[in-house]
Amino acid sequence: MSDAPVLVTRDAGVATVQLNRPDAMNSLNVATKEALLAALQEVAEDAEVRVVVLTGSGRAFCVGQDLKEHVGLLKAQSDDLFRTVREHYNPIALLLATMNKPVIAAVNGVAAGAGASMAFACDLRIVADTAGFNLAFTGIALSCDTGSSWTLPRLVGTAKAKELLLMPRTVKADEALELGLATQVVPAAELEATVRQLATTLAAGPTVAYGSVRRAVDFSASHDLAESLANEGELMTLTGKTQDHADAVDSFLAKEKPTFHGR
Repeated sequence: MSDAPVLVTRDAGVATVQLNRPDAMNSLNVATKEALLAALQEVAEDAEVRVVVLTGSGRAFCVGQDLKEHVGLLKAQSDDLFRTVREHYNPIALLLATMNKPVIAAVNGVAAGAGASMAFACDLRIVADTAGFNLAFTGIALSCDTGSSWTLPRLVGTAKAKELLLMPRTVKADEALELGLATQVVPAAELEATVRQLATTLAAGPTVAYGSVRRAVDFSASHDLAESLANEGELMTLTGKTQDHADAVDSFLAKEKPTFHGR
């Protein structure tokens, strides 16, 4: 349905999850958060999906929490206001960061608050030159959420992360690239084609190996060297038993380019 708050399309192993509230700058009300979580769970579990792209519609990627709904919940003193981090934002961030396949954020416009946090949870951020990031949480007297306390310091360092969180401002695309928030900045008109080419390339790659690299990097962030080495050994055993690895070795010996099937 074109009026659904989240749209999912699939093409050649690439699933695009698109926030679809352009008139509200893709802000996140309860219905949108529930739809987004369900969409991410669906594509994460789909073995035919080998790459996920997260993007927005219209002129924004996502401006975070829908403040109109938020104000209504505040006035009603609803418990929904305080459950949403646990029930929506946390599992969304965890899925983006840990699903066993690469995730690309196609940042088509401003990404603020939880919207910025979601982009930071992805592996790669392809950013339109008209886009920007804003860690807007303290501007409305809230702490940060959706994993930004974990992802942001790993992208830009602790000192810069605190600066951006304590004194929120819009980080434009060129600065985002310099800081490491953006993987690549492209003209807005070229964003879709650039992301499509990147996603198609990754979808043709060794999906299990990609997922294992994601898991290895995340594991090492909170474990010591010995534990990380042991985890690498387990993941090497896992990937070493895949058909993709066997085919790649055969192709190497035959001096041919390997074809990966994601298994």
